[in-house]
Amino acid sequence: MKLQNTVVTILFYFFLISFFNTSNAQIEFPNFITDSLDFYAERSLKEWNVPGIAVCVVKDGKVVVQKGYGIREFGKEEPVDENTLFMIGSNTKAFTGTALAMLEQQGKCSMTDKVKDWVPSFKMKDPWITQNANLTDILCHRMGMQTFQGDFMIFDSDFTSDEIIERFSMLTPVHEFRTDWGYFNAGYILAGKAINNISGQSWEDFIRENFFNPLEMNRSLALSAEILNAENKATAHTIVKGEILKIDYGMIDQTAPAGSISSSVHDMSHWLIAQLNKGVYNEKGVIPPSVIEKSRQPASIVGRSGHPFNRSNFNLYGLGWALQDYEGHEIVSHTGGIHGFVTSVTLVPKENLGIVVLTNTDQNSLYEALKWEIMDAFLGLPYRGYSPLYSKYVNQYTASEEAKYAILSDSVAMKNTPPVALTEFVGKYKNDIYGYIEIVKFDEQLSMNFEHHPKLSASLGYIDGNRFYCIFDHPLFGKSVVPFKIKDGKVKGFTLKVADFIEMTTYDFMKE
Repeated sequence: MKLQNTVVTILFYFFLISFFNTSNAQIEFPNFITDSLDFYAERSLKEWNVPGIAVCVVKDGKVVVQKGYGIREFGKEEPVDENTLFMIGSNTKAFTGTALAMLEQQGKCSMTDKVKDWVPSFKMKDPWITQNANLTDILCHRMGMQTFQGDFMIFDSDFTSDEIIERFSMLTPVHEFRTDWGYFNAGYILAGKAINNISGQSWEDFIRENFFNPLEMNRSLALSAEILNAENKATAHTIVKGEILKIDYGMIDQTAPAGSISSSVHDMSHWLIAQLNKGVYNEKGVIPPSVIEKSRQPASIVGRSGHPFNRSNFNLYGLGWALQDYEGHEIVSHTGGIHGFVTSVTLVPKENLGIVVLTNTDQNSLYEALKWEIMDAFLGLPYRGYSPLYSKYVNQYTASEEAKYAILSDSVAMKNTPPVALTEFVGKYKNDIYGYIEIVKFDEQLSMNFEHHPKLSASLGYIDGNRFYCIFDHPLFGKSVVPFKIKDGKVKGFTLKVADFIEMTTYDFMKE
Protein backbone atom coordinates (compact mmCIF):
# COMPACT_ATOMS: atom_id res chain seq x y z
CA MET A 1 0.00 0.00 0.00
CA LYS A 2 2.91 2.27 0.51
CA LEU A 3 4.76 4.33 -2.10
CA GLN A 4 8.13 5.34 -0.69
CA ASN A 5 10.18 8.38 -1.75
CA THR A 6 12.76 8.76 1.07
CA VAL A 7 15.71 6.84 2.49
CA VAL A 8 13.18 4.95 4.60
CA THR A 9 11.68 3.96 1.31
CA ILE A 10 14.86 2.12 0.46
CA LEU A 11 14.24 -0.22 3.39
CA PHE A 12 11.08 -1.47 1.82
CA TYR A 13 12.16 -2.29 -1.69
CA PHE A 14 14.15 -5.13 -3.18
CA PHE A 15 15.19 -7.87 -5.60
CA LEU A 16 14.81 -10.15 -8.62
CA ILE A 17 14.09 -13.18 -10.87
CA SER A 18 14.16 -14.28 -14.50
CA PHE A 19 13.79 -16.76 -17.33
CA PHE A 20 15.07 -16.55 -20.90
CA ASN A 21 12.53 -17.96 -23.35
CA THR A 22 14.47 -19.24 -26.36
CA SER A 23 11.27 -19.35 -28.44
CA ASN A 24 11.49 -15.55 -28.55
CA ALA A 25 14.98 -15.59 -30.04
CA GLN A 26 14.00 -13.07 -32.71
CA ILE A 27 14.14 -10.39 -30.00
CA GLU A 28 17.64 -9.16 -29.27
CA PHE A 29 18.13 -9.61 -25.54
CA PRO A 30 20.75 -7.71 -23.54
CA ASN A 31 23.59 -9.70 -22.00
CA PHE A 32 22.34 -8.97 -18.51
CA ILE A 33 19.21 -11.01 -19.27
CA THR A 34 20.84 -13.89 -21.12
CA ASP A 35 24.08 -14.23 -19.15
CA SER A 36 23.78 -12.60 -15.74
CA LEU A 37 20.26 -12.61 -14.38
CA ASP A 38 20.25 -16.01 -12.68
CA PHE A 39 23.59 -15.36 -10.99
CA TYR A 40 22.49 -11.85 -9.98
CA ALA A 41 19.27 -13.17 -8.47
CA GLU A 42 20.81 -16.00 -6.50
CA ARG A 43 23.58 -13.77 -5.16
CA SER A 44 21.15 -11.00 -4.22
CA LEU A 45 18.90 -13.35 -2.24
CA LYS A 46 21.82 -13.92 0.10
CA GLU A 47 23.07 -10.33 0.13
CA TRP A 48 19.68 -8.88 0.98
CA ASN A 49 18.49 -11.71 3.24
CA VAL A 50 15.40 -12.22 1.09
CA PRO A 51 13.77 -15.68 1.11
CA GLY A 52 12.24 -15.44 -2.36
CA ILE A 53 11.64 -13.27 -5.39
CA ALA A 54 9.75 -13.49 -8.65
CA VAL A 55 10.34 -11.45 -11.79
CA CYS A 56 8.88 -11.08 -15.22
CA VAL A 57 9.83 -9.01 -18.24
CA VAL A 58 7.53 -8.37 -21.19
CA LYS A 59 9.05 -7.04 -24.41
CA ASP A 60 7.23 -6.36 -27.67
CA GLY A 61 4.16 -8.24 -26.51
CA LYS A 62 6.02 -11.37 -25.45
CA VAL A 63 6.99 -12.71 -22.04
CA VAL A 64 10.77 -13.02 -22.17
CA VAL A 65 11.47 -13.50 -18.46
CA GLN A 66 9.18 -15.27 -16.04
CA LYS A 67 10.73 -17.09 -13.13
CA GLY A 68 11.02 -17.43 -9.37
CA TYR A 69 14.09 -17.70 -7.16
CA GLY A 70 14.49 -18.79 -3.59
CA ILE A 71 11.78 -20.11 -1.30
CA ARG A 72 8.23 -19.15 -0.37
CA GLU A 73 8.79 -19.37 3.37
CA PHE A 74 12.01 -19.08 5.35
CA GLY A 75 13.03 -22.43 6.83
CA LYS A 76 11.02 -24.47 4.34
CA GLU A 77 11.87 -25.89 0.95
CA GLU A 78 8.95 -24.99 -1.35
CA PRO A 79 10.43 -22.91 -4.19
CA VAL A 80 9.07 -19.69 -5.62
CA ASP A 81 7.90 -20.13 -9.21
CA GLU A 82 6.09 -18.03 -11.78
CA ASN A 83 2.71 -18.88 -10.24
CA THR A 84 3.59 -18.10 -6.60
CA LEU A 85 1.27 -15.46 -5.14
CA PHE A 86 2.69 -12.32 -3.51
CA MET A 87 0.73 -9.44 -2.04
CA ILE A 88 1.42 -6.53 -4.42
CA GLY A 89 0.41 -3.70 -2.05
CA SER A 90 -0.07 -0.31 -3.69
CA ASN A 91 0.34 -1.73 -7.18
CA THR A 92 -3.36 -2.37 -6.60
CA LYS A 93 -3.93 1.37 -7.11
CA ALA A 94 -3.40 1.21 -10.88
CA PHE A 95 -6.29 -1.28 -11.10
CA THR A 96 -8.52 1.06 -9.08
CA GLY A 97 -7.58 4.15 -11.09
CA THR A 98 -8.09 2.28 -14.36
CA ALA A 99 -11.48 1.06 -13.14
CA LEU A 100 -12.76 4.60 -12.56
CA ALA A 101 -11.34 5.76 -15.89
CA MET A 102 -13.18 2.85 -17.54
CA LEU A 103 -16.46 3.89 -15.93
CA GLU A 104 -15.90 7.39 -17.28
CA GLN A 105 -15.26 6.00 -20.77
CA GLN A 106 -18.56 4.12 -20.49
CA GLY A 107 -20.33 7.42 -19.82
CA LYS A 108 -21.33 6.47 -16.29
CA CYS A 109 -19.34 9.21 -14.54
CA SER A 110 -16.73 11.88 -15.09
CA MET A 111 -13.39 12.16 -13.35
CA THR A 112 -14.39 15.75 -12.57
CA ASP A 113 -17.52 14.58 -10.71
CA LYS A 114 -17.61 15.66 -7.09
CA VAL A 115 -16.71 12.89 -4.65
CA LYS A 116 -19.79 13.76 -2.61
CA ASP A 117 -22.03 13.01 -5.60
CA TRP A 118 -20.96 9.37 -5.53
CA VAL A 119 -19.98 8.97 -1.86
CA PRO A 120 -22.52 11.01 0.14
CA SER A 121 -20.74 10.27 3.43
CA PHE A 122 -17.55 11.97 2.20
CA LYS A 123 -16.52 14.89 4.35
CA MET A 124 -13.38 16.91 4.95
CA LYS A 125 -12.64 19.29 7.79
CA ASP A 126 -12.87 22.21 5.35
CA PRO A 127 -16.50 22.43 4.06
CA TRP A 128 -15.33 23.95 0.77
CA ILE A 129 -13.17 20.91 0.05
CA THR A 130 -16.08 18.64 0.99
CA GLN A 131 -18.21 20.31 -1.66
CA ASN A 132 -15.54 20.60 -4.39
CA ALA A 133 -13.14 17.62 -4.20
CA ASN A 134 -13.52 15.46 -7.30
CA LEU A 135 -12.70 11.89 -8.28
CA THR A 136 -9.34 12.86 -9.77
CA ASP A 137 -8.33 14.58 -6.52
CA ILE A 138 -8.70 11.42 -4.43
CA LEU A 139 -6.81 9.27 -6.94
CA CYS A 140 -3.83 11.53 -7.54
CA HIS A 141 -3.09 12.42 -3.89
CA ARG A 142 -3.76 16.16 -3.98
CA MET A 143 -6.13 16.37 -1.01
CA GLY A 144 -3.67 18.31 1.14
CA MET A 145 -2.74 15.42 3.40
CA GLN A 146 0.82 14.65 4.36
CA THR A 147 2.09 11.39 2.92
CA PHE A 148 0.63 8.48 4.96
CA GLN A 149 -1.37 10.88 7.17
CA GLY A 150 -3.98 8.89 9.08
CA ASP A 151 -2.62 5.50 8.04
CA PHE A 152 -2.18 4.43 11.67
CA MET A 153 -5.96 4.09 11.69
CA ILE A 154 -5.78 1.81 8.65
CA PHE A 155 -2.99 -0.67 9.36
CA ASP A 156 -4.18 -3.74 11.33
CA SER A 157 -7.08 -1.80 12.87
CA ASP A 158 -10.64 -2.98 13.38
CA PHE A 159 -12.12 0.16 11.82
CA THR A 160 -14.54 -0.43 8.97
CA SER A 161 -14.12 1.48 5.73
CA ASP A 162 -17.03 3.74 6.69
CA GLU A 163 -15.42 4.46 10.06
CA ILE A 164 -12.11 5.29 8.40
CA ILE A 165 -13.84 7.74 6.06
CA GLU A 166 -15.57 9.33 9.04
CA ARG A 167 -12.33 9.73 10.99
CA PHE A 168 -10.39 11.10 8.07
CA SER A 169 -12.94 13.90 7.92
CA MET A 170 -11.62 15.01 11.32
CA LEU A 171 -7.97 15.24 10.30
CA THR A 172 -6.39 18.63 9.66
CA PRO A 173 -4.54 18.50 6.32
CA VAL A 174 -0.89 19.53 6.50
CA HIS A 175 -0.91 21.12 3.03
CA GLU A 176 -3.25 23.25 0.98
CA PHE A 177 -5.80 21.50 -1.21
CA ARG A 178 -4.45 20.77 -4.73
CA THR A 179 -1.01 22.20 -3.97
CA ASP A 180 1.55 19.83 -2.46
CA TRP A 181 1.39 16.11 -3.20
CA GLY A 182 0.76 13.83 -0.22
CA TYR A 183 0.19 10.07 -0.55
CA PHE A 184 -3.38 9.54 0.66
CA ASN A 185 -4.34 5.87 1.01
CA ALA A 186 -7.83 6.70 2.28
CA GLY A 187 -8.55 8.39 -1.06
CA TYR A 188 -8.65 4.93 -2.59
CA ILE A 189 -11.19 3.75 -0.04
CA LEU A 190 -13.40 6.57 -1.35
CA ALA A 191 -12.60 5.50 -4.93
CA GLY A 192 -13.74 1.97 -4.13
CA LYS A 193 -17.00 3.30 -2.69
CA ALA A 194 -17.48 5.40 -5.82
CA ILE A 195 -16.90 2.39 -8.10
CA ASN A 196 -19.53 0.48 -6.12
CA ASN A 197 -22.10 3.28 -6.36
CA ILE A 198 -21.41 4.06 -10.03
CA SER A 199 -21.32 0.49 -11.33
CA GLY A 200 -23.58 -1.31 -8.89
CA GLN A 201 -20.76 -3.79 -8.25
CA SER A 202 -18.42 -4.07 -5.30
CA TRP A 203 -14.88 -2.94 -6.03
CA GLU A 204 -13.59 -6.52 -5.87
CA ASP A 205 -16.25 -7.85 -8.26
CA PHE A 206 -15.56 -5.05 -10.72
CA ILE A 207 -11.83 -5.82 -10.67
CA ARG A 208 -12.43 -9.54 -11.18
CA GLU A 209 -14.97 -9.08 -13.99
CA ASN A 210 -13.18 -6.34 -15.93
CA PHE A 211 -9.52 -7.23 -15.41
CA PHE A 212 -8.79 -10.60 -13.82
CA ASN A 213 -11.21 -12.67 -15.94
CA PRO A 214 -10.59 -11.22 -19.43
CA LEU A 215 -6.83 -11.00 -18.82
CA GLU A 216 -6.78 -14.62 -17.62
CA MET A 217 -5.26 -13.59 -14.29
CA ASN A 218 -6.72 -16.80 -12.96
CA ARG A 219 -4.80 -17.01 -9.69
CA SER A 220 -4.99 -13.33 -8.75
CA LEU A 221 -6.95 -12.41 -5.63
CA ALA A 222 -8.75 -9.13 -5.07
CA LEU A 223 -9.05 -9.30 -1.27
CA SER A 224 -6.31 -9.86 1.28
CA ALA A 225 -8.35 -12.41 3.25
CA GLU A 226 -8.34 -14.70 0.22
CA ILE A 227 -4.61 -15.38 0.42
CA LEU A 228 -5.05 -17.27 3.69
CA ASN A 229 -6.57 -20.26 1.88
CA ALA A 230 -4.60 -19.98 -1.36
CA GLU A 231 -2.13 -22.56 -2.63
CA ASN A 232 1.42 -21.73 -3.77
CA LYS A 233 1.71 -18.44 -1.88
CA ALA A 234 4.71 -16.59 -0.52
CA THR A 235 4.84 -16.00 3.22
CA ALA A 236 5.23 -12.49 4.60
CA HIS A 237 8.59 -11.75 6.26
CA THR A 238 10.41 -8.89 7.88
CA ILE A 239 13.95 -8.47 9.24
CA VAL A 240 14.60 -7.94 12.95
CA LYS A 241 18.19 -7.44 14.10
CA GLY A 242 19.45 -9.03 10.91
CA GLU A 243 17.26 -12.13 11.23
CA ILE A 244 14.39 -13.12 8.94
CA LEU A 245 11.09 -13.23 10.82
CA LYS A 246 7.81 -14.61 9.52
CA ILE A 247 4.87 -12.25 10.13
CA ASP A 248 1.12 -12.35 9.53
CA TYR A 249 -0.34 -11.22 6.24
CA GLY A 250 -1.78 -7.71 6.25
CA MET A 251 -5.55 -7.99 6.46
CA ILE A 252 -6.52 -4.68 4.88
CA ASP A 253 -9.80 -5.36 3.13
CA GLN A 254 -11.41 -2.28 4.64
CA THR A 255 -8.92 -0.42 2.42
CA ALA A 256 -8.86 -2.99 -0.39
CA PRO A 257 -8.80 -0.54 -3.36
CA ALA A 258 -5.54 0.90 -1.99
CA GLY A 259 -3.53 -2.30 -1.71
CA SER A 260 -5.18 -5.70 -1.19
CA ILE A 261 -4.46 -7.57 -4.45
CA SER A 262 -2.29 -10.70 -4.48
CA SER A 263 -0.86 -11.91 -7.78
CA SER A 264 1.95 -13.83 -9.46
CA VAL A 265 4.41 -12.78 -12.14
CA HIS A 266 2.58 -15.10 -14.55
CA ASP A 267 -0.69 -13.23 -14.03
CA MET A 268 0.94 -9.80 -13.85
CA SER A 269 2.57 -10.42 -17.24
CA HIS A 270 -0.93 -10.38 -18.74
CA TRP A 271 -1.57 -6.98 -17.13
CA LEU A 272 1.70 -5.73 -18.63
CA ILE A 273 0.88 -7.04 -22.09
CA ALA A 274 -2.49 -5.28 -22.10
CA GLN A 275 -1.02 -2.06 -20.72
CA LEU A 276 1.63 -2.02 -23.47
CA ASN A 277 -0.67 -3.10 -26.31
CA LYS A 278 -3.43 -0.49 -26.16
CA GLY A 279 -5.47 -2.67 -23.83
CA VAL A 280 -5.47 -5.74 -26.07
CA TYR A 281 -4.79 -9.21 -24.67
CA ASN A 282 -5.03 -12.39 -26.76
CA GLU A 283 -6.42 -10.33 -29.65
CA LYS A 284 -9.29 -9.11 -27.46
CA GLY A 285 -9.74 -5.51 -26.40
CA VAL A 286 -9.94 -5.53 -22.60
CA ILE A 287 -9.09 -1.95 -21.68
CA PRO A 288 -10.00 0.85 -24.14
CA PRO A 289 -6.91 2.78 -25.26
CA SER A 290 -8.48 6.04 -24.07
CA VAL A 291 -8.74 4.56 -20.58
CA ILE A 292 -5.06 3.65 -20.54
CA GLU A 293 -4.20 7.14 -21.74
CA LYS A 294 -6.44 8.69 -19.08
CA SER A 295 -4.83 6.70 -16.29
CA ARG A 296 -1.38 7.99 -17.33
CA GLN A 297 -2.37 11.62 -17.73
CA PRO A 298 -0.40 13.71 -15.19
CA ALA A 299 -2.69 15.16 -12.53
CA SER A 300 -0.30 15.96 -9.66
CA ILE A 301 3.24 17.27 -9.40
CA VAL A 302 5.15 15.09 -6.95
CA GLY A 303 8.34 17.10 -7.40
CA ARG A 304 11.66 17.16 -9.17
CA SER A 305 13.44 13.85 -9.46
CA GLY A 306 17.00 12.77 -9.64
CA HIS A 307 18.91 9.61 -10.40
CA PRO A 308 22.27 8.45 -9.05
CA PHE A 309 23.67 7.85 -12.54
CA ASN A 310 21.40 8.94 -15.37
CA ARG A 311 19.12 11.81 -16.40
CA SER A 312 15.72 12.23 -14.74
CA ASN A 313 13.98 15.53 -14.08
CA PHE A 314 10.40 15.23 -12.88
CA ASN A 315 7.99 13.04 -10.90
CA LEU A 316 4.29 13.30 -11.61
CA TYR A 317 1.26 11.20 -10.67
CA GLY A 318 -1.77 10.01 -12.62
CA LEU A 319 -4.60 7.68 -11.66
CA GLY A 320 -2.70 5.08 -9.63
CA TRP A 321 0.50 5.44 -11.68
CA ALA A 322 3.70 7.36 -10.93
CA LEU A 323 5.11 9.13 -14.00
CA GLN A 324 8.78 9.96 -14.54
CA ASP A 325 11.14 10.95 -17.34
CA TYR A 326 14.30 8.88 -17.65
CA GLU A 327 16.94 9.27 -20.34
CA GLY A 328 14.34 10.58 -22.80
CA HIS A 329 11.79 7.89 -21.95
CA GLU A 330 8.47 8.09 -20.15
CA ILE A 331 8.43 5.69 -17.19
CA VAL A 332 5.03 4.60 -15.89
CA SER A 333 5.43 2.74 -12.63
CA HIS A 334 4.39 2.11 -9.07
CA THR A 335 5.70 0.37 -5.99
CA GLY A 336 3.94 -1.50 -3.24
CA GLY A 337 4.78 -2.06 0.41
CA ILE A 338 2.58 -4.13 2.70
CA HIS A 339 3.22 -6.44 5.67
CA GLY A 340 6.12 -8.64 4.59
CA PHE A 341 6.21 -7.67 0.89
CA VAL A 342 7.63 -4.96 -1.35
CA THR A 343 7.02 -4.97 -5.09
CA SER A 344 7.37 -2.91 -8.24
CA VAL A 345 5.59 -2.67 -11.60
CA THR A 346 7.24 -0.66 -14.38
CA LEU A 347 6.27 0.21 -17.95
CA VAL A 348 8.47 1.86 -20.60
CA PRO A 349 5.83 2.42 -23.29
CA LYS A 350 8.20 3.75 -25.98
CA GLU A 351 10.23 0.53 -25.75
CA ASN A 352 7.18 -1.71 -25.30
CA LEU A 353 8.88 -2.95 -22.14
CA GLY A 354 7.31 -4.05 -18.85
CA ILE A 355 8.96 -5.29 -15.64
CA VAL A 356 7.51 -6.79 -12.46
CA VAL A 357 9.56 -7.64 -9.37
CA LEU A 358 7.90 -9.26 -6.34
CA THR A 359 9.66 -10.03 -3.03
CA ASN A 360 8.61 -11.55 0.28
CA THR A 361 10.30 -9.33 2.85
CA ASP A 362 9.57 -5.68 3.56
CA GLN A 363 13.15 -4.75 4.52
CA ASN A 364 15.17 -4.47 1.33
CA SER A 365 15.76 -2.36 -1.76
CA LEU A 366 16.54 -5.22 -4.13
CA TYR A 367 13.21 -4.98 -5.91
CA GLU A 368 14.10 -1.45 -7.00
CA ALA A 369 17.74 -2.25 -7.76
CA LEU A 370 16.81 -5.14 -10.03
CA LYS A 371 14.16 -3.08 -11.81
CA TRP A 372 16.76 -0.46 -12.75
CA GLU A 373 19.31 -3.08 -13.81
CA ILE A 374 16.80 -4.68 -16.18
CA MET A 375 15.56 -1.36 -17.53
CA ASP A 376 19.05 -0.01 -18.15
CA ALA A 377 20.02 -3.23 -19.93
CA PHE A 378 17.11 -2.96 -22.37
CA LEU A 379 17.74 0.77 -22.90
CA GLY A 380 21.38 0.10 -23.77
CA LEU A 381 22.71 1.97 -20.76
CA PRO A 382 25.84 0.87 -18.84
CA TYR A 383 25.56 -1.61 -15.99
CA ARG A 384 25.61 0.48 -12.82
CA GLY A 385 25.43 -1.87 -9.85
CA TYR A 386 22.35 -0.45 -8.13
CA SER A 387 22.28 -3.19 -5.53
CA PRO A 388 25.60 -2.24 -3.85
CA LEU A 389 24.59 1.42 -3.94
CA TYR A 390 21.22 0.78 -2.32
CA SER A 391 22.84 -1.60 0.14
CA LYS A 392 25.22 1.16 1.20
CA TYR A 393 22.31 3.51 1.91
CA VAL A 394 20.36 0.83 3.75
CA ASN A 395 23.34 -0.18 5.88
CA GLN A 396 24.07 3.43 6.80
CA TYR A 397 20.46 4.05 7.74
CA THR A 398 20.19 0.79 9.70
CA ALA A 399 23.41 1.50 11.60
CA SER A 400 22.18 4.99 12.47
CA GLU A 401 18.86 3.67 13.70
CA GLU A 402 20.44 0.86 15.72
CA ALA A 403 22.84 3.31 17.35
CA LYS A 404 19.93 5.54 18.29
CA TYR A 405 17.97 2.63 19.74
CA ALA A 406 21.02 1.36 21.63
CA ILE A 407 21.32 4.72 23.38
CA LEU A 408 17.64 4.60 24.29
CA SER A 409 17.96 1.04 25.59
CA ASP A 410 21.00 2.04 27.68
CA SER A 411 19.00 4.91 29.15
CA VAL A 412 16.18 2.58 30.12
CA ALA A 413 18.70 0.15 31.66
CA MET A 414 19.92 2.94 33.97
CA LYS A 415 16.56 2.70 35.77
CA ASN A 416 16.22 6.40 36.34
CA THR A 417 13.41 7.54 38.61
CA PRO A 418 10.44 9.14 36.80
CA PRO A 419 9.23 12.56 38.00
CA VAL A 420 6.04 10.89 39.26
CA ALA A 421 5.26 7.33 40.33
CA LEU A 422 4.61 4.81 37.55
CA THR A 423 1.08 4.35 38.89
CA GLU A 424 0.36 7.96 37.86
CA PHE A 425 0.81 6.97 34.21
CA VAL A 426 -1.76 4.17 34.46
CA GLY A 427 -5.17 4.89 32.96
CA LYS A 428 -7.16 5.53 29.79
CA TYR A 429 -6.12 8.19 27.31
CA LYS A 430 -8.23 9.51 24.46
CA ASN A 431 -7.54 10.93 21.05
CA ASP A 432 -10.74 12.38 19.57
CA ILE A 433 -10.01 10.89 16.16
CA TYR A 434 -8.55 7.49 17.03
CA GLY A 435 -10.23 6.60 20.31
CA TYR A 436 -8.64 5.10 23.43
CA ILE A 437 -5.28 3.77 24.50
CA GLU A 438 -4.98 2.22 27.94
CA ILE A 439 -1.71 2.19 29.88
CA VAL A 440 -1.37 -0.60 32.42
CA LYS A 441 1.35 -1.50 34.92
CA PHE A 442 2.69 -4.99 35.34
CA ASP A 443 5.42 -5.44 37.97
CA GLU A 444 7.66 -2.42 37.30
CA GLN A 445 6.77 -2.10 33.63
CA LEU A 446 4.22 -0.06 31.69
CA SER A 447 2.52 -1.19 28.53
CA MET A 448 -0.04 0.17 26.07
CA ASN A 449 -3.18 -1.50 24.79
CA PHE A 450 -5.00 -0.07 21.78
CA GLU A 451 -8.78 0.13 21.43
CA HIS A 452 -8.81 -0.29 17.65
CA HIS A 453 -5.69 -2.44 17.30
CA PRO A 454 -6.70 -5.40 19.48
CA LYS A 455 -3.65 -7.49 18.51
CA LEU A 456 -1.16 -4.69 19.14
CA SER A 457 0.61 -3.72 22.35
CA ALA A 458 3.69 -1.68 23.24
CA SER A 459 6.09 -1.61 26.19
CA LEU A 460 7.18 1.66 27.78
CA GLY A 461 10.61 1.97 29.35
CA TYR A 462 11.49 5.16 31.22
CA ILE A 463 14.34 7.21 29.71
CA ASP A 464 14.55 10.57 31.48
CA GLY A 465 12.54 13.75 32.03
CA ASN A 466 9.07 13.03 30.71
CA ARG A 467 10.18 10.55 28.01
CA PHE A 468 9.58 6.82 27.60
CA TYR A 469 11.04 4.40 25.05
CA CYS A 470 8.13 2.76 23.24
CA ILE A 471 8.66 -0.64 21.59
CA PHE A 472 5.70 -2.06 19.69
CA ASP A 473 5.30 -5.82 19.76
CA HIS A 474 4.74 -5.86 15.98
CA PRO A 475 7.94 -4.86 14.13
CA LEU A 476 5.98 -3.04 11.43
CA PHE A 477 5.04 -0.34 13.97
CA GLY A 478 8.66 0.15 15.02
CA LYS A 479 10.11 1.96 18.05
CA SER A 480 9.81 5.57 19.16
CA VAL A 481 10.20 8.06 22.00
CA VAL A 482 6.90 8.92 23.67
CA PRO A 483 6.88 12.22 25.60
CA PHE A 484 4.31 12.67 28.35
CA LYS A 485 2.77 15.94 29.48
CA ILE A 486 3.08 16.24 33.27
CA LYS A 487 1.75 19.22 35.22
CA ASP A 488 1.62 19.75 38.98
CA GLY A 489 2.59 16.13 39.59
CA LYS A 490 -0.23 14.80 37.40
CA VAL A 491 0.08 13.03 34.06
CA LYS A 492 -2.08 14.84 31.53
CA GLY A 493 -1.34 13.07 28.26
CA PHE A 494 1.26 11.86 25.75
CA THR A 495 2.18 12.04 22.07
CA LEU A 496 2.28 8.76 20.11
CA LYS A 497 4.63 8.14 17.19
CA VAL A 498 4.68 4.99 15.05
CA ALA A 499 7.15 3.96 12.34
CA ASP A 500 7.36 6.28 9.34
CA PHE A 501 6.47 3.32 7.11
CA ILE A 502 3.00 3.52 8.64
CA GLU A 503 2.62 7.23 9.40
CA MET A 504 4.87 10.24 9.89
CA THR A 505 2.39 12.43 11.76
CA THR A 506 1.78 12.03 15.51
CA TYR A 507 -1.29 11.59 17.72
CA ASP A 508 -1.92 13.42 20.98
CA PHE A 509 -3.75 11.47 23.68
CA MET A 510 -5.19 13.13 26.80
CA LYS A 511 -5.78 11.29 30.06
CA GLU A 512 -9.37 10.92 31.18
